[in-house]
Amino acid sequence: MRRSLGFATALGFIVVAAATARAEVKTMDITFKSGDDEVKGFLAEPDGKGPFPAIVVIQEWWGLTDWIKENAKRLAEQGYVALAPDLYRGKVATDPTMARRLMGGLPADRAVRDLKGAVEALAARDNVDKSRLASIGWCMGGGYSLDAAIAEPTLAGTVIYYGHLMTDPKTIASLKVPLLGNFGGQDQGIPPADVKAFEEAVKKAGGRVDFKIYPDAGHAFASSKDPSVFRPADAKDADARTDAFLSKVLKGK
Repeated sequence: MRRSLGFATALGFIVVAAATARAEVKTMDITFKSGDDEVKGFLAEPDGKGPFPAIVVIQEWWGLTDWIKENAKRLAEQGYVALAPDLYRGKVATDPTMARRLMGGLPADRAVRDLKGAVEALAARDNVDKSRLASIGWCMGGGYSLDAAIAEPTLAGTVIYYGHLMTDPKTIASLKVPLLGNFGGQDQGIPPADVKAFEEAVKKAGGRVDFKIYPDAGHAFASSKDPSVFRPADAKDADARTDAFLSKVLKGK
């Protein structure tokens, strides 16, 4: 009995060690080109040579926070090379007033250029499969994730968490990238009617889109630190949808 128990325990350690090895990631700060600018970014990548699928991870209006970096690491644990560009050039908001000012001061064309630069930086890495690239963003970053899908039509997929949408028929018709979106039914800035109208327009134009509206959730329901806003069950479901979508478009699973 003791030998059996010892063997089982040893086997358990092996399994845990193997799982831990698969989950280990490397992180580093890098710089990449965006036009004539040098942009900093946080990179998380799995151990091994790859080539791995890759994802551009786009910040909320707060900036390149620890929360965004944790999400990049979480994605790396799933087998993706994840790059979170610093759109604010080193600034991180500490309160909503500062966040609103930083977001308002961010030139949209520069942000999209930075995202294109991030895509190019990932594609140039030896451990990245440049044919399997995606984007994901929350809040402000969710809107820019959609902008990335327009600017980089070769992306394999784009994830939008309660980000701004668009109404221009020509722009919508140009969308070729599969979209996944998670939205709040109580979001005053991005109301459900706008989400449904956009989804219908994309489908009518022949695009691929899968949006879900969580009826009792507000804006930032999956990322807010405010317990009155954060909805654990909805966030868990949205993240599971995201994981499944990314696995499908980037890994064919």
